[in-house]
Amino acid sequence: MLAALCLLGGSTVAAAGDAQLLVGGGLGVEARYAGANRNQAGPVLVLDYSHASGFYASTLRGLGYEDQDGPVSYGAALGYRGERREKNEKSWFGNTGSEELKGMGDIKGNASALLSVGFRPLSMLELNLHADLPLSRRENGKTLHAGITAHLLNRDSDHVSLALAAGFADSRHAQTYHGVTKQQAAASGFKAYHPRAGLYEASTMLTWEHSFNARWSVTTLIGATQLLRDASRSPLTKRKTNPSGGFYVSYAY
Repeated sequence: MLAALCLLGGSTVAAAGDAQLLVGGGLGVEARYAGANRNQAGPVLVLDYSHASGFYASTLRGLGYEDQDGPVSYGAALGYRGERREKNEKSWFGNTGSEELKGMGDIKGNASALLSVGFRPLSMLELNLHADLPLSRRENGKTLHAGITAHLLNRDSDHVSLALAAGFADSRHAQTYHGVTKQQAAASGFKAYHPRAGLYEASTMLTWEHSFNARWSVTTLIGATQLLRDASRSPLTKRKTNPSGGFYVSYAY
């Protein structure tokens, strides 16, 4: 459930040979939904297989391929965007939904094509674009994130990076996650609201990965997401700034 939090940190250990498998787990905390005034905590499961060919299969990154040509990197993956429920329900991976959304109906999860491209003009600086394109339930809409990552520390045992990103949504995504239709207004008591497409959030994430030895490492993440423009003015938005954080311990085979 909290894989997206770890994905923002974007840190995995590169394979020393032809392939590598990371196994581990931890805990993550994030808002119950975009704009919620309450947080939820849940376990983070790490199963991450990567091959020297660029293929990977991961609970954090999905199923995909990535490669690099000089300063340019690119990748494509099949991932999953989680659901949003109109009531609070417990699951194996923490609580889902919020009673504050009663009457809004559930937003079902969807399979997504995750496309990315990056450019590294300096060893410590990377520019990147990430697109999330729904393959099922296309009413959930598309998003594009443009960001910059600064690699502040890069030593044998410690890697620290700071990522900043701006998120853009199409009209379907804006309406699904931040809007209120007339039918939803009648059922929930919220005022009908129709947000526009465009810039909807800004986020930051600080990631610290510490390696105890060649096998064991721990990754800590802390960040926040700020809702902007129409998303921040939605009647569903109780808190414009949503903090997030987490950690996980992993073992490399």
